[in-house]
Amino acid sequence: MIAVGRPRGLAIDLQGVIMFNSIVVGTDGSDTATQAVREAVDIAAAVGATLELVSAYTPVPEQRLRVERRDAPEDVQWAINPRQEVEASLSDAADIARNAGVNVNTHARQGDPADAILDVAEEQGSDLVILGNKGMTGAKRFLLGSVPDKVSHHAPCSVLIVRTT
Repeated sequence: MIAVGRPRGLAIDLQGVIMFNSIVVGTDGSDTATQAVREAVDIAAAVGATLELVSAYTPVPEQRLRVERRDAPEDVQWAINPRQEVEASLSDAADIARNAGVNVNTHARQGDPADAILDVAEEQGSDLVILGNKGMTGAKRFLLGSVPDKVSHHAPCSVLIVRTT
């Protein structure tokens, strides 16, 4: 494979096929997000790219955490935190990638999901973002808050929106 004056991360093999080195995919652990992850894994495996898995979480008020810790068995109290569910989703998605032989990194970020995806794409110098289309049907596709919509308009690289619904 040789690089030939393409935007960062892109290279062209001797047959002229564009290859990706770093692919970002967002997940929230849902079935539709898992479909997008599987698509990203297939592409990453085919071109030898590293997969950057991203998931975002909203901070949980400290009072609620104290109540949940108090009610939990002693041996798991340490694990109750705002990132717990996100870490589990990322772990499941990373297992899919690893089982396909794909190099994978996980990124749990506090805040807006679209911003988390955009930040990781920028930080990693990624050349492709893959997202599911959930929330892009009917009138919803015109709402500014849609993750695929926001990412597609602000990404520092190409975006592939996978039909998952």
